[in-house]
Amino acid sequence: MAEKRTYEVVAILGSTTAEDWVSTFNKNVAELIEKLGGTVTNVNDMGVRKLAYKIDKFKDGRYLVFEVDGSGQEVAELERRFRVNDNVIRYMTIRVDLERRRAEKFKTRRANRAARRGQGAAARKAESQAAAEE
Repeated sequence: MAEKRTYEVVAILGSTTAEDWVSTFNKNVAELIEKLGGTVTNVNDMGVRKLAYKIDKFKDGRYLVFEVDGSGQEVAELERRFRVNDNVIRYMTIRVDLERRRAEKFKTRRANRAARRGQGAAARKAESQAAAEE
């Protein structure tokens, strides 16, 4: 099996889409991903927002963000289904595991650098206190 990766899938639905349809849509997306061997770790319904430009006569759209862990074939099937669904006016998939890994690496580097600076400052402080006591 391929390596597990993390993706963020953003789907923009038409603003006139009914609430019950949206909840069914979220449930169907999660079932599809799990059926294909992936997992949906987070679903964020950002609500209806104004679009930057008109898309298919829509000025507003409902944004849904899915965080998916999987091999990639799940996302490919999900995108295929988004293309044929009339309620999905736009979608975008971003692979985020590389960026998160890179950000974590920089975070640990900063922490290590700060710890080294803190140790050096503590040593200088201890030396100055010892010199003052003499």
